[in-house]
Amino acid sequence: EEAIFLRKKITLLRAFSLLIGSMVGSGIFISPKGVLKNSGSVGFSLVVWFSCGLLSMFGALCYAELGTRITKSGGHYIYILETLGPLPSFLFLWAEFFAIRPANSAVVSLAFGRYMLEPFFAPCAAPVPAVKLVSLLGYYMVLTLNSWSVTWSARLQTALSVVKLLALALIIVPGMMLLAQGHTEHFQDAFDRQSLVLDKLPLAFYAGMFAYSGWFQTSFVREELVKPERNIPLAVIVSVITVIVGYMLTNVSYYTVLGTQDVLASPAVAVSFVQRAFKSLISVVPVLVALSCFGTMNGGIFTFSRTLFVASREGQWPPLFSMIHIRRHTPLPAVMLMFPLVTAMVCIGDIYHLLNFFSFSRWLFIGLATLGLIVHRHRHPDLHSPFKVPLFVPISFTIICLFTVAMSFYSDPVNISIGCTMVLSGFPVYYLIIHRQMSDRCRHLFSISEDFLWTKLPSFFSTLSDYLTHKLQLLLEVVQQEIKTY
Repeated sequence: EEAIFLRKKITLLRAFSLLIGSMVGSGIFISPKGVLKNSGSVGFSLVVWFSCGLLSMFGALCYAELGTRITKSGGHYIYILETLGPLPSFLFLWAEFFAIRPANSAVVSLAFGRYMLEPFFAPCAAPVPAVKLVSLLGYYMVLTLNSWSVTWSARLQTALSVVKLLALALIIVPGMMLLAQGHTEHFQDAFDRQSLVLDKLPLAFYAGMFAYSGWFQTSFVREELVKPERNIPLAVIVSVITVIVGYMLTNVSYYTVLGTQDVLASPAVAVSFVQRAFKSLISVVPVLVALSCFGTMNGGIFTFSRTLFVASREGQWPPLFSMIHIRRHTPLPAVMLMFPLVTAMVCIGDIYHLLNFFSFSRWLFIGLATLGLIVHRHRHPDLHSPFKVPLFVPISFTIICLFTVAMSFYSDPVNISIGCTMVLSGFPVYYLIIHRQMSDRCRHLFSISEDFLWTKLPSFFSTLSDYLTHKLQLLLEVVQQEIKTY
């Protein structure tokens, strides 16, 4: 009896929880190994962590301004569409669906499975098949919840954000206590230049930026935010500053307790940390980390389903995925679409290869989105925006993103080439299906198929159902008569 649309149910607290819950996930518990491996030393790895936080703040401020200028949901996709045009936005959608998002979800769910099983198999590593099975079960639970209720998904995200901050606190406090007692031996010769390899630095930044990724999540649900002009900038600034401080202290704690070799050898850095510093909490912290990853999975599904929903509404994705469940008001088809790809990547993937695979495409399009902000400012100089950042912020962020993407070809040419090929494969699809108008014959065929699908087919099944019901009633009457006779 009333209009069906996505309701405004995301308050400032829920927006803050969405950002914290998306950023503080598996990254801080698996990325320290990747950052240290590719930066070469403790000192340079800390510089990379802080630089990634500063770069994330720049990007978050750019997206906050885009969110006040462009009033639609959809995140990167809608910003690229509105500023740079339909071709790059479709290429992003293509890469996001087939590479970026399933690989990202697979990385987080694998981290969830690993940390969930770690207490049961310590000090040995958990069996890989068991890790993948638990990873898929966790992902399917989040998928079901997001199909069921927007409100409960948001409430879960708020609760898990508290769990995430508690997990960080349990790592930071003992590390800071040991540091205050004078345990600084692992920081000796922290900036060892001999181990620094410049062509590996982009991979270190990819690992660090993966840990911070999530600062853009409010842009995906802009239409569902309460007072977005005020809440987007406020939630973004507070959450990113909180995460930068938390990540820096967490990494200092890691290095205070664990040496360089221990961090590089550990498949789960947080578990190794607890084994060394807090043996009484050996079974608690991995579970908290797993719940943290669970919250990141929830935030990822919550936001990406909105991208597919908006793309379908804009005519660049099948119309089915712009449909909303009548009673539950969830974009059910868009939520369920990622199910097969994530399942496949979890079954065959490895965390660090997946990380490099999807990072290239993600940062390429984030750089294009902030480039779009510069273009949008130039095209609409008189447009009033409630929130505006200095021009050097989007310019510097765009240059750094595109430069890191270009440098990554030297660092990991195989995985980066696969990611580049995935993006370029969207060109023929765009020109054959999206850009090119269907012929009259195809339109006629489609209209016939649509008429059959929505008119003739339901009528046929209704008639068949009535016929079978009638025959079943006759059969029951015969059986009852036979029973009475007997």
